[in-house]
Amino acid sequence: MSWYTSPWGACRWQFISGDLSVNAVWPWLRRFVPAPQRLGRREWLYACIGVWLGIVGTEWAARTLLGVSAPWFIAPMGASAVLLFAVPASPLAQPWPIVGGNMLAALIGVLVAQWLGHSGLAAAVALALTIGFMVKLRCVHPPGGAVALTAVLGGDAVARLGLEFVLAPVALDSVLLVLIGLVFNTALRRRYPHRQPEHHSLQHTHDLTPNERVGVQPGDLDAILAGRGELLDIDKDDLREIVQQVEQRAYQRRFGTIRCADIMSRDIYEVTPHTPMGEVWQLLQQHHIKAVPVVRGDGVLLGIVSLHDCVASHAAGPGGTPQIVFDSRRAVGEIMTSEVICATPQQGLAELVALFSDAGRHHLPVLDAQRRVVGMLTQSDMLAALFRSGLEQAL
Repeated sequence: MSWYTSPWGACRWQFISGDLSVNAVWPWLRRFVPAPQRLGRREWLYACIGVWLGIVGTEWAARTLLGVSAPWFIAPMGASAVLLFAVPASPLAQPWPIVGGNMLAALIGVLVAQWLGHSGLAAAVALALTIGFMVKLRCVHPPGGAVALTAVLGGDAVARLGLEFVLAPVALDSVLLVLIGLVFNTALRRRYPHRQPEHHSLQHTHDLTPNERVGVQPGDLDAILAGRGELLDIDKDDLREIVQQVEQRAYQRRFGTIRCADIMSRDIYEVTPHTPMGEVWQLLQQHHIKAVPVVRGDGVLLGIVSLHDCVASHAAGPGGTPQIVFDSRRAVGEIMTSEVICATPQQGLAELVALFSDAGRHHLPVLDAQRRVVGMLTQSDMLAALFRSGLEQAL
């Protein structure tokens, strides 16, 4: 795009040619309008409470430990608190950027002040060096820029501390703030330090999950981010998860007309908790099925029993091999799986794909509003439905 085809370039060209109008300037001015914040009311309230607790607790603890004869609390901690409590998922708000970034900025600021004095030029040099080292040490933290300026232009009280300024108050304040943030975010069940949980293969191999193999892979994001060459304030794993969720929504829009009730098996076998295992084993073998729901007399689901439950419930034989020989009089209720992931009849097909492809599910009981079993969804049902949908899309 040439300079005169961009909004600002077009504005300049019309200004030069004497044809400047509101319509020419407005597209450029709209860039200064802040984008809407998609922060929920609850998160907004948590951020306010967290910042208040963080600042009050850090200031009180630092004043108690250091006393008031020397600087015990610095203003940049306020900016660190905003990141820590308002956007705890940001890579800029993690413990290492807060503690490491602030300490690095203080160290560089003190050394530059001792070298170049306490001037605007020294402050600029300190800030430039701070940014450069932050990027290299992976501790980019914007409030660290204010820490560097404080180290250079903080006055006689800061200058007298010299290198002690790095440890107290900077390191002390940063550590105290992070500890409060850790307790606060943990109490709210936020992942902090923020990191996406690792998804391991059910087979304990290094393969990606089926959804990951056919969707966005880590190498794809690495290539795109490397091509952009800029720092984004979002964790790569978070970005990948967002892309996968967007893909799922698009997939649901494409195949959203297919519901669980359309493809589930309705004529299913059921057992009760008191059914002997011998009968269950015979039922599984005769009808070539891998699991049956365990229900009460009124049809409400209590659990599920599968071939795997039958095998895993018995003592291992020689060499650790499970024995399939079992006491046929033993009740199903003793070995059934009580915590069962279920589906509803109105649930869309796209919502269930990941459970079968990535979570290793082979069958899902389908329950109505009263938790009564109305059907069973299997991998075979899903495969047939997906194949049919793909065929219809192709035609």
